[in-house]
Amino acid sequence: MHTLPATDIELAAWLRLSLAPGLKPAALRLLLSAFGLPEAIFEQSPEALAGIAGEAAARAVLAPTSPEFDAQFATVIAWRELPGNHLVALDDPAYPPTLLTMPDPPPLLYIKGRLDLLHTRAIAVVGSRSATPQGVEDAERFARELSVAGVTIVSGLALGIDGAAHRGGLEGAGGTVAVIGTGADLVYPSAHHALARQIAVQGAIVSEWPLGTPARAANFPQRNRLIAGLVSGVLIVEAAMRSGSLITARLANEMGRDIFALPGSVHAPLSRGCHRMIKQGAKLVETPDEVLEELGFAKPSAAASACASPVPRDGEVRADSAPAAASAVASSAITAEGQRLLAALGHAPTTLEILATRTEMEGAVLQNTLLQLELAGRLTVLPGGRFMRASHG
Repeated sequence: MHTLPATDIELAAWLRLSLAPGLKPAALRLLLSAFGLPEAIFEQSPEALAGIAGEAAARAVLAPTSPEFDAQFATVIAWRELPGNHLVALDDPAYPPTLLTMPDPPPLLYIKGRLDLLHTRAIAVVGSRSATPQGVEDAERFARELSVAGVTIVSGLALGIDGAAHRGGLEGAGGTVAVIGTGADLVYPSAHHALARQIAVQGAIVSEWPLGTPARAANFPQRNRLIAGLVSGVLIVEAAMRSGSLITARLANEMGRDIFALPGSVHAPLSRGCHRMIKQGAKLVETPDEVLEELGFAKPSAAASACASPVPRDGEVRADSAPAAASAVASSAITAEGQRLLAALGHAPTTLEILATRTEMEGAVLQNTLLQLELAGRLTVLPGGRFMRASHG
């Protein structure tokens, strides 16, 4: 190790701490405030460490590194060299200041993309993976308008509401941050590869997990606490009663963040989680302006909004121009993408994820093609966000 530059020696110490099995971030924070930098922690006696953070933490710190450590360290250094990749330790000025208000900020963050987006005003937009078409539309519209107002949209890159929130966030000046539950070198779910690539260029992807960490159910609640930590408020668009978004909301509430929820029909299963949050004190919101107002974020002038309104690309149908587009699409022939999608639909109800896999279309193209086919009367949207050919299609 002695041949490494000083910054890499420091990074190796941070990596050792972040990989130490059983060392909880809260205990690590106590040790750092007592002894300063990671290298100093490794120089302490077991008694000194135990006196500050308890015996379990002392054992975790002083446990020998695993045989794979050198290889892991080399992988991390190689990953950091790739354009757009950053490793940010707890003592780095680039570390997101809002996370420092958490009791257990991660010691090391793996970030792809724009570091500046972790120092901006931000709102989380989260919700169900099996969102309804209306929920997807609402999430994208709220995210777009909040982003146009200069607010960064934070979400978890999951299917459904999260994906829609990221797509909306990318359309405004605020941009978007995806907090993921895998290593920063992996994309989960695979249907979001194209979206993740776009976020890595125009926004930021953040992970606290070591490179190569696969998607594990246990990682996602911890990912949710990071989403909550990065933002001033959390907006829940659609959520069932037992939903990960409600965990995010609860964690955010414990950190003193504001919780907002979109109401829906009393008959809709995905409104029940939102209604429950409203009963427990979340603010019922109907427009993006209400969210901005509650958080004290200034709205942009009408002129700025008009300039920021993105121009649809060729062949795209903007959801807000749907009625006008409906007649145009209905009267025109189905596009090549439409034909491909109809072929992929088969004759059984199919989810968005399956369609994305079968067609290999990028998220935005897939959504727009689905919308075109729906407006042309060629497919039907079923409850639970599944799609089926219209009986005459």
